[in-house]
Amino acid sequence: MNSEALTPANDSAGGCHGGAQTMHEAASAAGKSEVLARYAADYPRGPHDQPQSMCPAFGSLRVGLRMRRTATVLSGSACCVYGLSFTSHFYGARRSVGYVPFNSESLVTGKLFEDIRDAVHQLADPELYDTIVVTNLCVPTASGVPLQLLPDQINGVRVIGIDVPGFGIPTHAEAKDVLAGAMLAYARKEVEAGPVAAPATRTDKPTITLLGEMFPVDPIGIGQMLEPLGLAVGPNVPTREWRELYSALDCAAVAAIHPFYTASVREFEAAGRKVVGSAPVGRDGTAAWLDAIGAACGIAQHQVDGAKNRFLPMIGAALAGKPIKGRITVSGYEGSELLVARLLVESGAEVPYVGTAAPRTRWSDPDREWLETKGVQIAYRASLADDLSAVDFYKPDLAIGTTPVVQHAKSRAIPALYFTNLISARPLMGVAGAGSLATVINAALGSQARFDTMRAFFEGVGEGATAGIWEETPRDRPEFKAKFAAKRIATAKAEEAIGV
Repeated sequence: MNSEALTPANDSAGGCHGGAQTMHEAASAAGKSEVLARYAADYPRGPHDQPQSMCPAFGSLRVGLRMRRTATVLSGSACCVYGLSFTSHFYGARRSVGYVPFNSESLVTGKLFEDIRDAVHQLADPELYDTIVVTNLCVPTASGVPLQLLPDQINGVRVIGIDVPGFGIPTHAEAKDVLAGAMLAYARKEVEAGPVAAPATRTDKPTITLLGEMFPVDPIGIGQMLEPLGLAVGPNVPTREWRELYSALDCAAVAAIHPFYTASVREFEAAGRKVVGSAPVGRDGTAAWLDAIGAACGIAQHQVDGAKNRFLPMIGAALAGKPIKGRITVSGYEGSELLVARLLVESGAEVPYVGTAAPRTRWSDPDREWLETKGVQIAYRASLADDLSAVDFYKPDLAIGTTPVVQHAKSRAIPALYFTNLISARPLMGVAGAGSLATVINAALGSQARFDTMRAFFEGVGEGATAGIWEETPRDRPEFKAKFAAKRIATAKAEEAIGV
């Protein structure tokens, strides 16, 4: 393989506000050095120093909006708040997003913090809310707005303040962990202080907490596999209501289905809980996962073997009954990319490349080690350039990835599927997961003839600025681009200041 084929991208500094390094330095000088150092340790960066998916705060915002009796307040530039609230409602949020506006004066004088505090006091109605989540976006974080000085509770309503800047959190998936970890930390302290509210439903069996957002069928399938071990499925973190946090902490072990929830793992380990990596995906993955759960919970090996003897033949039969044949590249930012790749490989597909925006952690090591024995190249913190290069280099029969990867592949007449909507929105675990991808994958693989027809039909009409039929084809003028790019850079540097 050409060593330059998958070279990491060197993205220019930028982001939503530009001047990411300046923002980071300003935040550190304004008293945020501790939180930024923790984020740097929890969410190590890759070849790019800015998020390449949507604004990271969307992740934490989504967690709060999906929880019952939880109010969400954003502190940031109006354009950011508009975009985040629009995206949240586009993805199905059915409640309001609070916003505390500011201007340069209120930002630098500290009046913004006072406005946030007043807003929280007005919202703190125990008849309506268990929790209020206040989130600093880029500009308030860079300016040092001290959410940690908000009261822990008002009228019995918990208050949680977090900073989720684009210059500190690499992906929106990891921002889910920022809020989930903060809530677990708060709940753990409540448990340590005394009795807490009982969950709505309880089981008399030890439970396994599932860490990471999952397709709704998957916890049911996992519960069926745990039943022979004398175990039950516990809550899914991020949870849907506050009381579930207590149940999540009161578990026999934690299954890190999504391996990047570093802050949440820290809270579980502080509570004395063991954490198991990987997931029951495919025949090999399920066998290894059941062994790991049994070891973590002290289950006798004959019980574990009984569960394996019951479920592994069914999983194997399901995989054999719906084979997948073809070369497939996988990339995404959900954190489950390695699990999907395992399932594809066990289904018979050739998977030469997996790119994930998530970082490498010890919780993904079982998946990494298994995939590497199958000859799969794994790119953690993969940039968009990495994923596009993989499509060009491996020339797959199908590319699974983010929107720009799908667009890139289809422009080259390669069938492609959007990971988030078409792949992760399906069961992956156990018997239900085995074969679940085959229908959509095989349908896409079978569409190659249509792509060939379209490419032949549109051959010769140009692309980009030259697309179409011209008497005189437009000519690229790079000297003009360079001239105006230099002007934009100079203007940006002249205006570079916090809040501009």
